[in-house]
Order: sequence, then structure tokens, then C-alpha cells
Amino acid sequence: MALGPKGTLFVGTREEGKVYAILDRNKDDIADEVIIIAKGLNMPNGVAFMGNSLYVAEVHRVLRYDDIESRLSNPPRPVVVNDSFPKDRHHGWKFIRFGPDGLLYIPVGAPCNICESEDSRYASIMRMKRDGTGLETFAGGVRNTVGFDWHPVTNELWFTDNGRDWLGDNLPPDELNHAPVKGMHFGFPYCHGINIPDPGFGKGRSCQAYTEPAMELGPHVASLGMRFYRGAMFPAEYRNQIFIAEHGSWNRSAPIGYRITLVRLEGNRAVKYEVFADGWLQNGLVYGRPVDIQEMPDGALLVSDDRTGAIYRISYKKIIGGAAF
Repeated sequence: MALGPKGTLFVGTREEGKVYAILDRNKDDIADEVIIIAKGLNMPNGVAFMGNSLYVAEVHRVLRYDDIESRLSNPPRPVVVNDSFPKDRHHGWKFIRFGPDGLLYIPVGAPCNICESEDSRYASIMRMKRDGTGLETFAGGVRNTVGFDWHPVTNELWFTDNGRDWLGDNLPPDELNHAPVKGMHFGFPYCHGINIPDPGFGKGRSCQAYTEPAMELGPHVASLGMRFYRGAMFPAEYRNQIFIAEHGSWNRSAPIGYRITLVRLEGNRAVKYEVFADGWLQNGLVYGRPVDIQEMPDGALLVSDDRTGAIYRISYKKIIGGAAF
């Protein structure tokens, strides 16, 4: 999800090939109209806004729709910003976002569950200028990140990363990682979590050679979208803390995830991992799968759910003496 400067919520999709614009014309926090602004695209999961333009990431390229909020009923033809990305659909869908440096950050997931590749673009986070030039690798050893954000105070990058499959129900953990500078390597495919050598690719390697996660998350929870909370609606203890959308496990004996979690920071250090909102998994039955989180101007959080095709709004009201404030 991405929010335009005029208040339009843009939503990408992984399977439908469509990009939506959602309008709340009367400002009652309920959508009044949903418009399809693009269709027939190749997993257009990632959306980001810069200036008056919407950027959309397909598997192999990034498109730009100029002046889109003024042309929702008649969208312009997209401009191809960069089409040099791999075409693999395995971990090929992308989350994109502009960083504080004005560059567009684009992940390239590993084209496998676990493997090595001679192509350094795989298992990385890349970045480029808004016109598509200057494409470079920012971080390596990242199996598949579908969510990242920058600390509101330090402007340093934090991101979720999905752990590999088929090491059992409880290994490895998903990860929350911290990349303050360019050039860090986060271990894939050699090491997982804080100190878990891969039984195949980790032989003869030391996990101390790679950057360990800032926080180990639940095993196979499929941690996706994440946001630092910058708003003033929630109590002060939530400010500059990290919300994570956990899509939920797909092959674990006992399902886990299907929730919104919170990682609490002290300064620039992750210290606690806890459940913030759940209910999408009850008695082994799945009622929804959270994907992304978007903070709104009033401080409320939007949570997208690709199982039900819904977007939820989470708000906070303080109750004093039976009255809400």
C-alpha cells in the first residue's frame, strides 16, 4: 500500500495483476470507491509514491504513472523506469519504497528455497534513482524481504526477511534486520537467525562473518510489511516502534503468524517482540492473512489482508470514565 499526497490509497496485488486506487471522499474512514488503474501486469505487488507519480514494481521492471491522482478515471500510459530485473517469479514479487535519500529501494528475492547464485542481484536489496539510473546493491544475503522502513530518528534501514523452509517446524526464525550502511551481508544462504549454519550451504563457514538479525521473529510466520509508528493517535510508548504484518505459515504442523506483531526498541536496539493484534487464526482455522501496514495521517493503521481481499483500520481511543477521547 502507498498513500498519495491527495489522500488516495494505492494497493498493489501479487496474483490479480491489478493496481487499485481507493478513495474515501467523505473522510469517514470507510472507502467510498475502488478504481482499477492498471491490470494485466506481472505481479504488481509493490507501489510507492514520489512527487505526483505512482511507481509500480512488477517482477522484472518498475513502472511510473505520472500525475495519477488527477487521472484516476483515465490513467496515463506507464513509463518504464527500469526493466533490468530478473524474471524469476519465485520470490519475484517486490515491495518498494523511497528512502530518506530519495532513492527507490527494490528487493530481489532468492529464486529458490535455498541456493547459491552467481548473479549478485539475487537475495539482495537494491536501490536506484527515481529515473531508474544508478542501480546498485545496498545489502546482500537477504533471502526475501517484502517489507522495510527507515527509523524516524536515525534514518537507518530496517527490514523483515523470510527464513528458508524444510528445516522443521521451529527452524529457522524469520528475521528483523537493521542495515545502517551499504554493503552489509545478512547470511543467506549460509547462516540463518543469530547463529544457525545451513546444513548444506553453511558447511565450513562461520556465522560470525555475517550480520546477525536485530531480532529473531517466529519460525515460518512469513513476516511481510513493517512500519515504524510515527503518529500521535496511539499512546506515546508506540512512537518509533515497529509494527510487522505476519502473513502466517503455509507448511508448519501447527500454524503460526496470521497477526500483527510489535518489536519494541530502546534507542536503536530491538529488545522485545510481542503480539499487537490477532484473531485471524482461531482454533487452527485461518480467517485472514495480513500483508502490509500503512500509517494514515491521523495516526491510524491500515492492514491489508490478501485472503479476504479486505483492508482493516486500527485506531485508538482513550476511555475515561466511560467516555471515549
